[in-house]
Amino acid sequence: MRITYQNNKKGIIELMPETLDDLWHLSHIIESGDIVSSKTTRRIQDTTGEKIRGDRGIKKSFYIGINVESVNFHIYTGKLRITGIIEKAPEDLIPLSSYHTLEVKLNKPLRIKKEEWGKWTLKRLKQAINASKKLSAIILVLEDDMAELGLIRQYGIEYYGPLIGHISGKRIVEKDRRKKVIIFYEKIIQTLQKFAEVETLLIAGPGFVKDDFYSYLKEKYSEIANKAVLETTGTGGRVGISEILKKGTIEKITAENRVASEMRAVNKVLEEIAKSSDEVAYGKNMVISAANAGAIQELLILDKLVRQQDMEKTMDLVENMKGKVTLVSSEHEGGKQLEALGGMAALLRFRIN
Repeated sequence: MRITYQNNKKGIIELMPETLDDLWHLSHIIESGDIVSSKTTRRIQDTTGEKIRGDRGIKKSFYIGINVESVNFHIYTGKLRITGIIEKAPEDLIPLSSYHTLEVKLNKPLRIKKEEWGKWTLKRLKQAINASKKLSAIILVLEDDMAELGLIRQYGIEYYGPLIGHISGKRIVEKDRRKKVIIFYEKIIQTLQKFAEVETLLIAGPGFVKDDFYSYLKEKYSEIANKAVLETTGTGGRVGISEILKKGTIEKITAENRVASEMRAVNKVLEEIAKSSDEVAYGKNMVISAANAGAIQELLILDKLVRQQDMEKTMDLVENMKGKVTLVSSEHEGGKQLEALGGMAALLRFRIN
């Protein structure tokens, strides 16, 4: 996600969402009462002349602004829909004060106007922007003795390669051929190690080379293999990378990584509760007491409760005391488990009672 326009005096920020995670962040940044504007397309009927049977009208694109009433993010389809009353639109095309739903698209700007941008809302926005600046994933496409890498960056794909293995055909003695295969694999691994910060490695290709390379990784370089996911493509090279991008696999994996991290945090809380530990608190009253005592090491809070229960002061207090705050999505099983605990829980530095 990146900011394409900002006017602090008017409370306006225009954003460009670039990943599914960006849409998830936006679903919690946008609130009821905000004015959200985006380009939309509607089919407009020609009412100036006689209607012709089968005439479906003309598609027209224009900017429309709505006063937000509800925001819905569908995690499985990756769609973000914002519904509200139209406040700004071409009056000759759209009646004002009627209801409209904007479907937020990736790589299409969205303008948000708020009466006040809260500290945690801005912090969440900053986190989303910083995350998008990192190298989020690498696509490695393997075919015979050639490898091509696609580095997924904020501005698009940076191609790296090709890496050539100079491997003889299968008719040559297997022992010599395998030695060259391993030299080729090590060449690829040395390249991957230059990007140690990357969270996701997608290994793809049309044949069995990708499977053999993955097996080698698991045996020799488990720390890289643990980041890897296998995918089949119809071809190799840059065309294979384009095929992966069209499937949307990278965006789904990125979202899954965030969910896995949140699930681990919730499971740690559940483990402490199961042990009847004194170093865990859950429910609003216990958590606030722990925060006031400076006892919280990590605070877990359901994303939808941040605004509903005015928890920003408690979150600020935890951070001021060098604690960590983790927002947990209500869309997955970990979020539902946290909701059953009152929507918030904390791992403590020391017992408070």
